[in-house]
Amino acid sequence: MIRRSVLVMVLAAAALTGCETPTTQRYAISADNNQAIKALGVSNVGVGTFQPPADFSANCRALGPLKVADGMSHTQYIQKAFEDEFKVAGVFASKDASATLTGKVNQLEFSSSKGITGGYWKIDVTLTSSNGKSLPVNEYYEFSSGFSAPEACRNSAEAFSRAVQNLVGKAVRDPAFPALVK
Repeated sequence: MIRRSVLVMVLAAAALTGCETPTTQRYAISADNNQAIKALGVSNVGVGTFQPPADFSANCRALGPLKVADGMSHTQYIQKAFEDEFKVAGVFASKDASATLTGKVNQLEFSSSKGITGGYWKIDVTLTSSNGKSLPVNEYYEFSSGFSAPEACRNSAEAFSRAVQNLVGKAVRDPAFPALVK
């Protein structure tokens, strides 16, 4: 009888913990970023590979790793955000680009327990153009995470998209950005 009770408890615990995989949804274009890119008056901008940080742990509390939609890594998500923003703004070139941006993610870090119910994403990227110019861009995005692990980790995954939108916005609005894409 004890074995059966233990088995039921183990299966119940596995069912409760095995169902939760916090996932960042696909990147959503920002209207403000779109306007800023169009205002640059450029075309034929390519996006190359972004390099991941030396270390990044996607683990969130005891729940496990945060995931990104479509099986991408967090670094690939940042790369695709730039590409998607350029596509929608009508400046993207898949080949024969006049300038191609690549990136190095120097730091990628998050917390789902800042002050117990707060969280943050810290993203530090260096953009480099095929024309030799480079631009460091940083984003520190705070959000309400929640108390319980499932809620806090879900909110952390959702906040990543907003942090990346802000990162792209800071990049394309930086006075030094036009030199990278011309």
